[in-house]
Amino acid sequence: MSQLPVIVGMGGVNAAGRTSGHQAYRRTVLAALHKDDQEQTLLGLAAMMRLAQPSEDDTWQDASGEPLDAAALVDRYRQQVLDHTLIRRIEDPCFNEDGIPANRQAQLAIDAPLTFRVRRRQLPDALPDTWQVRELDRHQLEVSVPAGTLDVMLPERRSAQVRAAGQLPSGFEPSRFYRSVHHPRGLSMSIFGASDCLGQSGLDWQSLHDRLDPDDIAVYAGNSIGQLDDQGWGGLLKSYVSGNRATSKQMPLGYGQMPADFLNAYVLGSVGATGAVQGACASFLYNLRLGVDDIANGRRRVVMVGTADAPITAEIIEGFRTMGALADDDSLKALDALALLTDADYQRACRPFARNCGFTIAEASQFVLLMDDALALETGAQILGAVPGVFVNADGWKRSISAPGIGNYVTLGKAVALANAMLGKQAVRERSFLHAHGTSTPKNRVTESHVFDRIAAANGIEDWPVVAVKAFVGHSQGSAAGDQLASALGSFAYGWLPGIPTLDAVADDVHAERLRFSREPQAFEADACFVNAKGFGGNNATGLVLSPAATERLLIKRHGASAVDAWRTRREATLAISATYERLADRGHFRALYRFGEGVLEGPELTISAAQIEIPGYAQPVSLDVDNPYGSLDD
Repeated sequence: MSQLPVIVGMGGVNAAGRTSGHQAYRRTVLAALHKDDQEQTLLGLAAMMRLAQPSEDDTWQDASGEPLDAAALVDRYRQQVLDHTLIRRIEDPCFNEDGIPANRQAQLAIDAPLTFRVRRRQLPDALPDTWQVRELDRHQLEVSVPAGTLDVMLPERRSAQVRAAGQLPSGFEPSRFYRSVHHPRGLSMSIFGASDCLGQSGLDWQSLHDRLDPDDIAVYAGNSIGQLDDQGWGGLLKSYVSGNRATSKQMPLGYGQMPADFLNAYVLGSVGATGAVQGACASFLYNLRLGVDDIANGRRRVVMVGTADAPITAEIIEGFRTMGALADDDSLKALDALALLTDADYQRACRPFARNCGFTIAEASQFVLLMDDALALETGAQILGAVPGVFVNADGWKRSISAPGIGNYVTLGKAVALANAMLGKQAVRERSFLHAHGTSTPKNRVTESHVFDRIAAANGIEDWPVVAVKAFVGHSQGSAAGDQLASALGSFAYGWLPGIPTLDAVADDVHAERLRFSREPQAFEADACFVNAKGFGGNNATGLVLSPAATERLLIKRHGASAVDAWRTRREATLAISATYERLADRGHFRALYRFGEGVLEGPELTISAAQIEIPGYAQPVSLDVDNPYGSLDD
């Protein structure tokens, strides 16, 4: 019998807030929540944004130190929290009044000889033969240039043409919580996301690590386009033209698999399987599939899966804008016949399945901890859901690499078929929902809705609820499906499906006959969710996620009622530890796990035999007893 991959921890951060404790999810269904849950959400976000901080006597203070009770603090900062989370006007001044720093090539016509002074270290090594240089002192040179033409780069500030993005909550900086030394933003977000995941799990990582063969653990984490900010490949690739020096960190830290490398080296100390699969916008699901397959087939028992993308840079945004993929200012104005865009207009930039004009870029880090169901019962791990399958298919022949294709019909069709087999057709028809890729492009609204419509018709589904969380948090590239999965787990916990608040009306070309769209949160008790991704280039993926209730019913069938009852008893301690972590996090006390330079081994310390390798600091040896399914020539 295959092992069932269950989710025993989740963590991360996006424009809606922290993943643990379902904080980010709660921000997207805030109006539907009980007053106490609303207050908890807003207080937690205010602490995260450094607008408030807890006092030693368990009360609160505002940023200036004035004592306030929780209700007064929420009243004071409610609007500020709402305005500075989710999609909004980009807060980097370069995207607004200051303008984006740039250079423009120019050719100057010099009518008379030109003389200027320059610092020695600022003068290029190779000069034109006609230039004359005279030394003034140790630091200053005088340069004479004859009349003629001179090629130069003139600095300028360019007005941003895209000003909306799904940014992390204002004031939150993940690099503050550990000794980050010139780390790209995506890697700082990885450290925070994985730490948040372990904290939320309520499990002691060292104890879990000690009970397993080190090779029973794996990490699959990355992103879709690497680290392209100035601390990574972005700064490296423009170092020559910008006049800045490349650093020794920019090249290695820019790789797309670096989130996994960071977790192995500085968070988990794992020597098990590792890697990252890039599948454009489907990257999270691609990595999730690796973990699910490993656990289902018995290759691993615990897998950390995740992505972290930080693409809100001028260069990446310009790249997507020139493709015609982003909702830029001119397109948003034309869409609503506006002369000027206000902050409220930017907050409505992403409109899945409505009349729309392009996606809204975003940043996010999302991680889940997977475990096989037998180990989860044995350790008393909490079970947030299960992922019995993730399906990936390409589009086949295409006219254009960015054009839609047929692969998504296959992935969703397989996921629904698995759900039918596990839960029954009636459960899928009545108690499942779709987490759409829902990018807010005209092409996506047509093609993805057609996929949903055809699969619904084939399976007798008449009223399939559709969630499109990008309306709140934007499109975080490779982390997008992680945002969707985290939201789905929140829906299982709270019983609400987020609405699509920017959906004034479903667009005429959307295939909506069998689909249910709503602007407001919908109360819905679900057994299953289908997390869908349609990545650039034909990278399609759909993951089937089961609710905790459905998972527990399945566990009873697989292991028996007495085993599940014993697990519930063991789980109480785990839930208490998890609740303590979430309570501290809601008060702004974040603990980033970052163990730089600890327990470093290079090889001579190992004890090696033909059967196993013993590693100092690891309680269990690595077994070398590998399966051979191919037969043997040894008689």
